[in-house]
Amino acid sequence: MKRPTGKPTRRNTQGVATRGRPGRASATPRLPRGHGGDSAKTVRVFALAVPGLAPLVRAELEDHDGLHPEDAGFDGRADVVLFGAERGSRVEALALTTAEDVFIEVGRTLRAHGDEPRWIAGGLWGTERVQRALSVWAELAGPLRARMTFRVIVRTLSERSFRRTELRRALTDEVGRRQPKWRIDDPAALELWAIEYQPGRFVAGLRASDVRMRQHQGRAAERTGALRPTVAAAMVRLAGEPRGRLLDPCCGSGTLLAEAQHRGWQGFGGDIDPTAIRVAHSNSPHAQLVVADARAIPYQDRVLDACVSNLPFGRQYGVEGPMKPWLHAVTAELTRVVRPGGRVVLLSPEQLAHVQSGLRLLRRVPIRLLGTRTTIWAFERRGASGQRESGDVKRKAG
Repeated sequence: MKRPTGKPTRRNTQGVATRGRPGRASATPRLPRGHGGDSAKTVRVFALAVPGLAPLVRAELEDHDGLHPEDAGFDGRADVVLFGAERGSRVEALALTTAEDVFIEVGRTLRAHGDEPRWIAGGLWGTERVQRALSVWAELAGPLRARMTFRVIVRTLSERSFRRTELRRALTDEVGRRQPKWRIDDPAALELWAIEYQPGRFVAGLRASDVRMRQHQGRAAERTGALRPTVAAAMVRLAGEPRGRLLDPCCGSGTLLAEAQHRGWQGFGGDIDPTAIRVAHSNSPHAQLVVADARAIPYQDRVLDACVSNLPFGRQYGVEGPMKPWLHAVTAELTRVVRPGGRVVLLSPEQLAHVQSGLRLLRRVPIRLLGTRTTIWAFERRGASGQRESGDVKRKAG
């Protein structure tokens, strides 16, 4: 293994730390022209997301004028989305609904510039962006004091050249050398994360978010198997612009309904389990809830603008009878109650591409939840687009 030569750290034209290699180009993208413009007003940020959600995080970023996606990757446990945040939009980064955590970037480097822990640690922390990142962190998460507690978290895609723990030790030493008044602790006031987001590419940042971001301020009541709020938010976004009534026929704890109402939908929920309805009412008190079988939704035809649901698939909660007939019956009901042109978004590991002739597949998003592979399926109700039926939602008796 090569050892450091003591050559000064240089920077190439794209901001990646190098050692003794002036002018070497990097594939790391810069902020697009017209996006952020003044680098003095734009700070580099990155977000972690549930594996598979990176495209939806990017789409959410593009909804904000001051947040500009740059690159993406995967660190072995989470999707990583790198972006720029203009001065007036930094707080908006902490309000992303599809991301689990947000970090203020302090540096990037490449294995190719020195595949050794001390080189990588120096390239990540020994940059001019550190002081600026600390200032932004203090603005968003602070306060910043002379005597801070800190800890280092490292994720790597390969341990061929060195172990993850070796890089963590080297980065801890580098921070301690440059910030002698800081001390290691766990938990700590400041967390420095260094992750290999693409093979050979490292990025490091100060964690600006906390548990409230990924939990969306938490649920009033809990139920086993509740959906992650960031996944629920991603599914609701796939339902399109909020423009009326949205149903979750298997509402469980009400996570999807809470996200839908937060986005501007009028929420309707059903579940065959009365206990689930009580929990959902606690978490989404403004939704209209009913105890009902998803195979017999008690609503009239074409009275809903969208349906979004995390369908049971036998781990925490099962269904009555074989899965395929149950899925066919449920999707037939969803097709019936949603107006033409409306969206149906379902989370299921089952193959749903051709489950109903009345539903046209728009998009499939494979994701991984707690080690389980599943898919978000987004459909459009076939037929000439039009307004939903007016009047009472509930099906008339008899």
